[in-house]
Amino acid sequence: MATVSHPVFARVYERLSVAMDRAGTAAFRRDLVAGLSGRVIEIGAGNGRMFAHYPAGVTQVLAVEPERRLRAAAERAASTAPVPVTVVDGLAEALPAGDGEFDAVVVALVLCTVPDQASALAEISRVLRPGGQVRFFEHVAAEEASGLHRAQRLVDATLWPKLFAGCHTNRDTVAAIGAAGFEVEELRRFRFPATSNSPSSPCVLGRSIKPVPTVQR
Repeated sequence: MATVSHPVFARVYERLSVAMDRAGTAAFRRDLVAGLSGRVIEIGAGNGRMFAHYPAGVTQVLAVEPERRLRAAAERAASTAPVPVTVVDGLAEALPAGDGEFDAVVVALVLCTVPDQASALAEISRVLRPGGQVRFFEHVAAEEASGLHRAQRLVDATLWPKLFAGCHTNRDTVAAIGAAGFEVEELRRFRFPATSNSPSSPCVLGRSIKPVPTVQR
């Protein structure tokens, strides 16, 4: 059992996620999972706002969420999802799944919060079959020379992670995905909201592939 509890953040996030979806996040969620098929593991499923967007080709979603209140909300959302969804307790650094078990991994606003990105990405690689996809939608670091980048470093070192359940705004998540051995094949950078200078506004949405091992002769 992960036994993670952020009750104040969870209550706020349940309301905030609905407002964010209305403001445009729902469209990013649809783009994130468009065209997926087979077995999918969604890491950090939150209150299940992604579930409604999975396409019919997905045969099963294993939704991993460690926070108790959000996991209960995700279980309710799973009951009306268009594809089969099973919600389970678990951490990104210790996924409750076997090696190579999934065709795709979905992470949305998760890799900014995990305590150890490298360990989480190693687990993602472990449970993903060779040739499988990682779909990601994440807060990321702003351009290094920018004032926003400096602001991100400041808030990450002070109150931001404490207020937002471990969220770090200044992570170079795309580089971390590459360093974990994935090949980034599609990448879109943008601000959300588009005119915002919030530390959390720089975002990426993309697709990466776990390479198929080369057979040595």
